[in-house]
Amino acid sequence: MRYEFRLAELLGHTPDRRKRPGTIKAIVEYTGLDRHQVASLLKNEAKYIPLEALSRLCDYLVEHGYANGDELPGVLFAVKPEHFWEVIARRKKLEICVGVRRPDGEDAPETAWVVASDAVLMGEVLNGVSTLGGTEKFKANSSDQDSGREIQTHPEMLRQTLVWSPSPVDGASEAIERSKEVHKDFVSTSGDKALICLGSLKSNPVVEMLIADVFMVDPFESEDDVERAVDRSCPFFLRYRDTDPHIASASAGVQLSKTEKADQPGIYYEQADGKWVYAGGQDTALVFYVYREPLGRLEMVLSGFSGRATRLLARTLTNRSEEFWPPVYAANDLQIGAFIVQYQEAAQASLPSDILRTDVIGNPTVTAIPVEAIARRIERRASRSNTETNE
Repeated sequence: MRYEFRLAELLGHTPDRRKRPGTIKAIVEYTGLDRHQVASLLKNEAKYIPLEALSRLCDYLVEHGYANGDELPGVLFAVKPEHFWEVIARRKKLEICVGVRRPDGEDAPETAWVVASDAVLMGEVLNGVSTLGGTEKFKANSSDQDSGREIQTHPEMLRQTLVWSPSPVDGASEAIERSKEVHKDFVSTSGDKALICLGSLKSNPVVEMLIADVFMVDPFESEDDVERAVDRSCPFFLRYRDTDPHIASASAGVQLSKTEKADQPGIYYEQADGKWVYAGGQDTALVFYVYREPLGRLEMVLSGFSGRATRLLARTLTNRSEEFWPPVYAANDLQIGAFIVQYQEAAQASLPSDILRTDVIGNPTVTAIPVEAIARRIERRASRSNTETNE
């Protein structure tokens, strides 16, 4: 969770200079703090505040009657609502989609299973939605309380959807057909709703349907043979391992373009200047979502390249969900969030019992895919749509 500094709220401070004569000057003269530091604190933009400065501010608030001594310093801080979780929780219908695997060559559905890392990730998603990332108990809106009106922060309906994971032996045809059916059912129904896909395309082919829909391309068609990587429809790319099922995809494959190789398995993404970089392999994850606010429709992908990365991502969503909000791109009725999460490699070899751990700790570095990379593709999408309309 993230804390807000409430100095401006306690003082009744406003950005309008005509309504706040001498506020900063008065604080500076009383406390001896730097003018820029005070201004930063009033805007809630300060990255840190020394204890000595905090003490002086508390003295100022007590001296001028803005707060009582027994309330300080606690009254200066408030928990900031988790907008990432709130935008999910406010949907009336929440559908969580998970890939199901089965032993090669066996058709009996009774032998199918969901991998442990996906189960851990699902648990954290449910926890985040039900508690707003641990901030629900702090969330209060006086105007809503005064009117006696409660604002819904939990879905009215929760649905779990299972799809087949592609098999290296049997191929992906059945899995693809099921994924098309699931996504079509979600899109075709009306109402305020969210679809969260857990796992990458390697385990959950609905991910391809979601991405193809956003960037208006045909799903399950490879783009490995485009002239340049910048021509790819998606600004990120999953390079399969040799042992993975190689499903034809607009967002995955084995090379970036005809002439640009992707030698290392993992996740790549495009920078603002159009150049592609390798984010990492085993310890890399992706958070991608598209929110169509007028429709109340949210679609999201939560994906680790490996089981360990998936469990690490679950932990990051619990402790650092604010890193994934606000969206990277926003225009008209479309908001897109796209983030690469990189973790430090494990310091020691993993043990068989590690798969049972739900408290795996990593040091995440969250990188937003540049807005330029996304905007280029949305503009292509709009141009393509206009051309088809004119024809």
